[in-house]
Amino acid sequence: MYELIIANKNYSSWSLRPWVLMRMLGIPFSETLVPFPGGDSFDTYKPLSPNARVPCLVDGELRVWDSLSIAEYLAERHAGVWPADAAARAWARSAAAEMHSSFGTLRDICTMNCGLRIRLHERPAALMRDVARIGEIWTEGLDRFGGPFLAGAAFTAVDAFYAPVAFRAQTYGLEFGGAADAYAGRLLDLPAMRDWYAAALAEPWREEGHEAEARTVGDWTGDYRTAG
Repeated sequence: MYELIIANKNYSSWSLRPWVLMRMLGIPFSETLVPFPGGDSFDTYKPLSPNARVPCLVDGELRVWDSLSIAEYLAERHAGVWPADAAARAWARSAAAEMHSSFGTLRDICTMNCGLRIRLHERPAALMRDVARIGEIWTEGLDRFGGPFLAGAAFTAVDAFYAPVAFRAQTYGLEFGGAADAYAGRLLDLPAMRDWYAAALAEPWREEGHEAEARTVGDWTGDYRTAG
C-alpha cells in the first residue's frame, strides 16, 4: 500500500491535491501527517522527502515528491487519474500545470487556512486577475466537457489541483462567477473534501508563520477550528 506524507490539513494546499485525488479514485493509501514545525522546516521533512517538502508518496523503496509528479506516477498505475479522451486529457493537463506554476498573488494573499473566514483588507488588481483567470478556466472546462467536473463526468487530477482554491474561496469570500462558483461549492461538498475539512478543524496545531499571514491580509470574521 502507498504511504502519503502530508503536513497540516488546515494549511497545506499542496498536500490536499494527491490526498483528495487518491480518496476520490479509491486508491488505497496510509496517511502520515507531520505538522509544520514553524520556521525552517528542512530538518523536519528532509528525512522524509528528497526535496524536504511535502507531499511525498512512498511506494516501497521509492519516494515520489511534488504533487504533479505524484499525479503522473499514479496515472501510470491507475485508471482515471486523467480523462480517457485525448482532448479532455490534454486540456486537463494544461489546466493542472497552470495551477501548479501560476497564480502567485492568490497564493501570497489568500494562503490556505481552512478554519478561518477572513475579510480582506484589499483586493489588488493582480489578485483579481488570478481569480478571473481561474473562473475562466473553470467555466471553459465545464462548458466544453459537460461537467459536473472540469474535464467531464468524473473527478480527475485537474479537479484535485484546483480543490485548494475551493477552500480559499470559502475562507476569503472569493467569487469566480456563475457556473464556476457552483463548481467550487460542488468541490466543497464532496465527501473527501468534507473529511479533509473536518480533520483540519480538529487539528490542535497552530503554526505562527501561517497564522501571521492570515492576520496580515484581513480581519478574521470567524474561526471554526475546534482545538488548539
